[in-house]
Amino acid sequence: MRPPRAHSNFFLHLDSLSPPPLLASPSRPRFVPSLPVRTLGRRLVPPSRSASAGAPEGEREREEGGDGGVEEMAAAAKEAGPSGCSGRAVLVTGGAGYIGSHAVLQLLTAGFRVVVVDSLANSSEIALRRVRALAGEHASNLAFHKADIRDKDGLEKVFASARFDAVIHFAGLKAVGESVQKPLLYYDHNVVGTINLLEIMAAHGCKKLVFSSSAAVYGSPKNSPCTEDFPLIPHNPYGRTKLMAEEICRDIYHSDPEWSIILLRYFNPVGAHPSGYVGEDPCGTPNNLMPFVQQIAVGRRPSLTIFGNNYATKDGTGVRDYIHVVDLAEGHLFALRKLFDSSSNIGCEAYNLGTGKGTSVLEIVNAFEKASGKKIPLVMGQRRPGDAEILFSSPAKAERELHWKAKYGITEMCRDLWNWASKHPYGYAASESPKLNGSSR
Repeated sequence: MRPPRAHSNFFLHLDSLSPPPLLASPSRPRFVPSLPVRTLGRRLVPPSRSASAGAPEGEREREEGGDGGVEEMAAAAKEAGPSGCSGRAVLVTGGAGYIGSHAVLQLLTAGFRVVVVDSLANSSEIALRRVRALAGEHASNLAFHKADIRDKDGLEKVFASARFDAVIHFAGLKAVGESVQKPLLYYDHNVVGTINLLEIMAAHGCKKLVFSSSAAVYGSPKNSPCTEDFPLIPHNPYGRTKLMAEEICRDIYHSDPEWSIILLRYFNPVGAHPSGYVGEDPCGTPNNLMPFVQQIAVGRRPSLTIFGNNYATKDGTGVRDYIHVVDLAEGHLFALRKLFDSSSNIGCEAYNLGTGKGTSVLEIVNAFEKASGKKIPLVMGQRRPGDAEILFSSPAKAERELHWKAKYGITEMCRDLWNWASKHPYGYAASESPKLNGSSR
């Protein structure tokens, strides 16, 4: 028999918990989380309303033992973690963001100690509380500093607080359209901020880095699948900031071979954590397709404009490589394993993280309609200048050298996205909570 629900309003209870502490040290007692994470069937989830009469039918079925459960993900994370990872400390910049929060959860489950640095300008402290609750017994290994990577003094204080074995660098701005309107802002965040981080890493002898890059560095290649040796011709300031950061990393390695750097080029992340408690919550107008779709499904927007329906594709709409955010986050664990387990420095290597499968805009919208039971009204618009007709990855190099492979398809992506959106129609803001009291700038 399923135990009774302990909290009528899980979100308010969870979000009122104390923030992640500073990283435990030999002289500092370890933090013990006050919220247990309990097992329902095969899935490990916090107490919630998901099995109530108002919960989506698919969610009730998954609680009873459907696929994609958190226990299976935890096992996969432990397997992905490098041998001897217990006790290793990883700094994660931008760890409260969409991809960063999913990666932090997997790092904790794999046994890492994690310190998050985030300015919270485009993210939510609530995400870290959710991560801490889902991490269960590993929650005490999460620490948080509120800091901006452009603030060198603030970063220096973070590095002075603990010794880090590696850094995963997510922090930065990512809206293509905004980058065209405000290029200096993007160069400041994405290039200057990265330089600050690299300088302080070098000063503290931390020379293992996983960098969050983007398929935007390829621009609009004429052919797909796209391999890592394709020409790098970004079409907008955002893509150019990512390419500049990559080039800086390559130059650093050539000047100092002690560095080991992995550049992960993301394709199109979609979905949310299967629990439905961690997901994408864009600030302001969404910049990507699926956040728009989810907002239409919950009644926040009237319709979706598809930019171009006369491409030379199966249904006339553009084709992209959509990847589940859980798969993408897991790629960072495999990258760390490569950094830690290699007998020698690996240099500076780039890897595509994608499924290797192209999906049209209409195909993924139809998949979401099926997963959610919601109709998405469509408006056909003109093509946008610079949009690629077809762009999907070849993940063969990552599969071969990182031993990573995406496991989930668009059905799981849309299912988990709807699970998140139906619980959080207005994102994390729907949960009122006090601010985190992390160390400030």
